[in-house]
Amino acid sequence: MAISFMATSHLKQLYASASPSPQEKGRTCRFTGQAVRALPIRVITVGKKRSEGVRLLVDEYKIKLKPYCSFEDSLVRSNPRNAQDVRAQVEDEEVAMMKLIGSDDWVVVLDERGRDIDSEQMAELLGDAGNSGASRISFCIGGAYGHGSQVRKRANVTIRLSSMVLNHQIALVVLMEQLYRSWTILKGQHYHH
Repeated sequence: MAISFMATSHLKQLYASASPSPQEKGRTCRFTGQAVRALPIRVITVGKKRSEGVRLLVDEYKIKLKPYCSFEDSLVRSNPRNAQDVRAQVEDEEVAMMKLIGSDDWVVVLDERGRDIDSEQMAELLGDAGNSGASRISFCIGGAYGHGSQVRKRANVTIRLSSMVLNHQIALVVLMEQLYRSWTILKGQHYHH
């Protein structure tokens, strides 16, 4: 099943604008308390073996997400051919990442140049993706040198978790917490204030 062009265009426009205005800050999610189609979530991260602390936090959030959606965590080995050339390294990582992205996935690329969104907008992103016709949401966290051009082109949305550059392990932990927070916002639960 392919994602409809109309839904993709609408959602790209929605997330393409600049940072939220001061009037938008503090607003509530338009999906709060409504039925939202829970798409399976896959997080694809480029990196090396994770530290024990990161593994524990990711496992904790996997358990917390279980009542809301199915979740899959995929780790793509950074620099799989030990290339000395940065471009070759990014291309190799990209090939591995693209193999994990389905043709009907809603793809969210995390990038320092992406759109700055708040927690309510992240919840709306999940709600919008659920209404898009996609079969899964794939969040992509790049390696040390970022994403290749194919992954960037494949993205339905490009967001950032911070204006600072984050190590892929830290980005993963922040994303996991925000996914859990987003679902509690969507369900009207009292985790987010």
